[in-house]
Amino acid sequence: MALHPRFSENRWIYLYFTTRAKDKLINRVVRYSLNNDGLSQKKIIIDNIPGAANHNGGRISFGPEGYLYITTGDAGNASLAQDINSLAGKILRIKDDGSIPSDNPFNNAVYSYGHRNPQGLAWDRKGRLWATEHGRSGFLSGLDELNLIEKGKNYGWPIIQGNEKKKGMVTPVAQSGPDETWAPAGIAFWDNSLIFGGLRGESLYRAIITDKTKVSLKAYFRQKFGRIRAIILAPDGYLYFTTSNTDGRGITRPNDDKLIRINPKILN
Repeated sequence: MALHPRFSENRWIYLYFTTRAKDKLINRVVRYSLNNDGLSQKKIIIDNIPGAANHNGGRISFGPEGYLYITTGDAGNASLAQDINSLAGKILRIKDDGSIPSDNPFNNAVYSYGHRNPQGLAWDRKGRLWATEHGRSGFLSGLDELNLIEKGKNYGWPIIQGNEKKKGMVTPVAQSGPDETWAPAGIAFWDNSLIFGGLRGESLYRAIITDKTKVSLKAYFRQKFGRIRAIILAPDGYLYFTTSNTDGRGITRPNDDKLIRINPKILN
């Protein structure tokens, strides 16, 4: 879900959701007008994004220039991530009405490609876009990523993983390694740091930006709250994040799931 930057004026709210069309799963982003606690004036902004039970993307957020960014998973078909004509395995960028910005790199909605399952978007104080991304899964889990996203760049999936390098492809700024799994989800920027939730990692992570493309990573609240998914830095200066323990993959705790509020200054 995302609110339009001028929500107080136009009351536009954007939702990314999965549905079934012609016996296959697809994703779409729909814009509504939110008034009197109800939704009206439905408008499909982008449609027919390949969907699946896993690797389904789904984070949407408006960037500093007012465009809407959308993360999409590879929908279980890794080869789609390298196809610039497919909407799967990408970070997309569109205008608030669904039209394509004139400076998009491939004359379509694709902004960056070679992604497996990006789950979080945040901009730092320099206006640079960062994204969290799930690495491989199953028996060989791990190699989750924190990426600095640039227009038109190829982030390598499924050709390179972890710290591997290949000409024309981008290696992540940070990755979890083969022996640890973050399963990173939502991400927020605070005090020259990127704060993101871990699902399988069951932690809140802080990646302190130490150089233009380097970070120092710390973990907090390990296993205290369970799986951590969405996170935002609110106007009141506090971080709000949600747990995701009742989704069938976590251990349910009393009164789950929760919305948790913390002062980010405790993350030292």
